[in-house]
Amino acid sequence: DYSQADHFKMCFAAAGKIGWAEPGVHRLEHIGFGTVMGEDGKRFKTRSGETVRLVDLLDEAVRRQEEGLGERIEAGTASITRDDLHETASALGYGAVKYFDLRRNPTTNYVFSYDRMLDLKGNTAIYLLYAHARLESIISKGKSQQGRDIDELLKTGQIVIGHPSERNLALHLQMFADTIETTLEDLYPYHICDFLYSVATAASEFVTQCKVLGSPEMDSRLLLCR
Repeated sequence: DYSQADHFKMCFAAAGKIGWAEPGVHRLEHIGFGTVMGEDGKRFKTRSGETVRLVDLLDEAVRRQEEGLGERIEAGTASITRDDLHETASALGYGAVKYFDLRRNPTTNYVFSYDRMLDLKGNTAIYLLYAHARLESIISKGKSQQGRDIDELLKTGQIVIGHPSERNLALHLQMFADTIETTLEDLYPYHICDFLYSVATAASEFVTQCKVLGSPEMDSRLLLCR
């Protein structure tokens, strides 16, 4: 964590003095991080006061996803079967924990919350995965229902921007290179997370406001979905 910053500064200085690291050739950075807090505002620990293990956090996230997906399967509102339950819950649970950690500014403390982490709305892995699945479903239906193969469209098709939500999504996508440049400067991955969330939000707005399948602009909009 950040309390180790001075230690690493001395290590880097020593590496320079003995010739292991050359200024302008090697870049040595200590990426510190803040303290993980519980929802009570105190350092995140188990009820017995011990440090929480990462594997336990991951297992709990998967368990909660299995429980929620299981309820949806019973209600007939899920697009997966019992056979897919554990694999799907694992992908969602593991992704949620990792993304929740990556999306924060590492220079600050943050509150660990399963409810926030597994929320279907907001800047979470669950929201991003849902947005991605929605786009892939449209692309899949484009092939099965409309005979439009996205791989073929990528070879010959062209994106034409007309609707404001199309323009908004296209402009967000254009920010990718700048986002990577910013991330390479300070080495904070939350820039990429913020970019992905903004693109997912713009994409959800696009497919809500613009009809894709069966529209005169279908080919262009399918390409924008991809």
